[in-house]
Amino acid sequence: MPAETVRLTTAQALVRFLAAQHSERDGNEQRLIPGVWGIFGHGNVAGLGQALLQAAQTGEADLPYYLARNEQAMVHAAAAYAKMKNRLQAFACTASTGPGSTNMITGAALATTNRLPVLLLPSDMFASRVPDPVLQQLEDTRAGDVSVNDAFRPVSKYFDRVSRPEQLIPAALAAMRVLTDPVETGAVTLCLPQDVQAEAFDWPREFFRRRVWRVGRVAPEPAAVERVSALLRSAEKPLIVAGGGVVYGEAEAELRAFAEATGIPVADTHAGKGAVPWDHPAAVGGLGSTGTSAANALAAEADVVLGIGTRYSDFTTASHTVFGNPDVTFANLNVARLDAAKHSAEMLLADAKTGIAALAKALDGWSVADEYRAETRRLAEEWQAKADACFDLGHGPLPAQTEILGALNAALDDSDVVINAAGSMPGDLQMLWRARDPKAYNVEYAFSCMGYEIAAGVGTKMAAPEREVVVLVGDGSYLMLASEIATMVSEGLKVIIVIVQNHGFASIGSLSESLGSQRFGTKYRYRDEKSGLLDGDVLPVDLAANAASFGAEVIKADSVATFRDAIAKAKANDRTTVVHVETDLTGPNPPGSAWWEVPVSEVSELDSTRAAYAAYTDHKRDQRHYL
Repeated sequence: MPAETVRLTTAQALVRFLAAQHSERDGNEQRLIPGVWGIFGHGNVAGLGQALLQAAQTGEADLPYYLARNEQAMVHAAAAYAKMKNRLQAFACTASTGPGSTNMITGAALATTNRLPVLLLPSDMFASRVPDPVLQQLEDTRAGDVSVNDAFRPVSKYFDRVSRPEQLIPAALAAMRVLTDPVETGAVTLCLPQDVQAEAFDWPREFFRRRVWRVGRVAPEPAAVERVSALLRSAEKPLIVAGGGVVYGEAEAELRAFAEATGIPVADTHAGKGAVPWDHPAAVGGLGSTGTSAANALAAEADVVLGIGTRYSDFTTASHTVFGNPDVTFANLNVARLDAAKHSAEMLLADAKTGIAALAKALDGWSVADEYRAETRRLAEEWQAKADACFDLGHGPLPAQTEILGALNAALDDSDVVINAAGSMPGDLQMLWRARDPKAYNVEYAFSCMGYEIAAGVGTKMAAPEREVVVLVGDGSYLMLASEIATMVSEGLKVIIVIVQNHGFASIGSLSESLGSQRFGTKYRYRDEKSGLLDGDVLPVDLAANAASFGAEVIKADSVATFRDAIAKAKANDRTTVVHVETDLTGPNPPGSAWWEVPVSEVSELDSTRAAYAAYTDHKRDQRHYL
């Protein structure tokens, strides 16, 4: 007997399919695809646009549509939403052909680098090729089946082009598999030629049944648990590096209990911050290039390092210099073999929750020496005193950025979310921010993408409407991508945006100076007629007025005291509010205790560059492979 079918366009079928997908972990089910972000153009308005409209008007599929203002931004919003939902939900994003679709590529790279699930539906050129070349089509002289969307391939964890309606069935199922795989997840791209979107097909009704994708917890191999626990038992100065896998695996309670029982200090990455509260007896703060002096001092002497859910970026390892013990050995607990194998580690392939529980059982009764516990607390307390000093500098005439961060940290509740991604603030936040809740700290530092912040505020607030969401953005990132303030206003989202205005690129300016490049090209200035350089007067850019033009309420602050008052007013508001404050472009910055490798010109006519190269070669001597 032939299967029962229903005649729909490819786009209508995709909308109906997506609305029926769910995910489940630990017995909790939720919609896998809660909605679709989009901007319509000629490539998708009559395909996915029509399908979403029809679904909304007829009720045949529950798949809400959200209008973005920039295609890159909507992918950032989707990634931030997935992050807050511990990768158990993923928005879809639809864009038109050509630039509409290629605008999503940076967002795709961010999602994949951060291992966050997003479903991208870029429109493509006519599969029939009859009207070629159409508006916005790239003509490749080497191949007839290439379009600009092929640029998604290297930044996607799964890529497919649906050139015939019936190809959607295996493609859509494969997409859901990758989105819900903790090891493989990232950007998933299904290219949809604009004619195929509107083409009809007789679809088997079974394709649209309610599906639940199980996100299981990988149990560790007993022999691997024994090997790692034996390694830890042999250690005198072990150290835990807590990464995003702890948070996505919802293993915060297990990690805290494990640290308390064993006395092993816990350093964190950006993605792992808050998994152990900043004032927990085992917490020593951020590790690496922008880490605390406490974490880095412990890393320098650690004999065994247990990485949990971390990818060991160069900032975490201080470009392979922070772990200074010549005999240091690594053990990595991770769901992904790629990360578990790093630094020649003893691998424990497991979900963070099950893996930590297994190690806790194997190490029952074992603890580091009391003297090591005491050393951990001494170093942590010494660092917190340094952080307090950064918060209370009394710097003038403009406040230091660290003073603004201190005032903001003190004003926010433990569950309030702070968002940032690029510039000088991630480094300051990694060192100074005091987090107790792992979902209260969202600093995107895998791709460190300027422009992520405001868009991420949209996705974060949608994922957690009960939380106060605060976007921290410098003038550089703001000028890159501020348009989603209009989306916040249109959707009635209450988000606080703090614009830290310092008329330039503070982070790269400081880095440039340290590399002997004299802050060249890092300030927002008029071009000077005599020098020919951008070192004239400050540009009269009014970011507060710009923010107000999107419909946000704007409060200006000119000191730490008025900033505190502004944040209190913003928290009391029920609508998107922007707080604008100016800070000193040149710091002062928190005291650093580790290195980050950025190559310096080996030969130069500039004294500043030659001096920087000498310092660079000194640091290179400490660099090593962990073998």
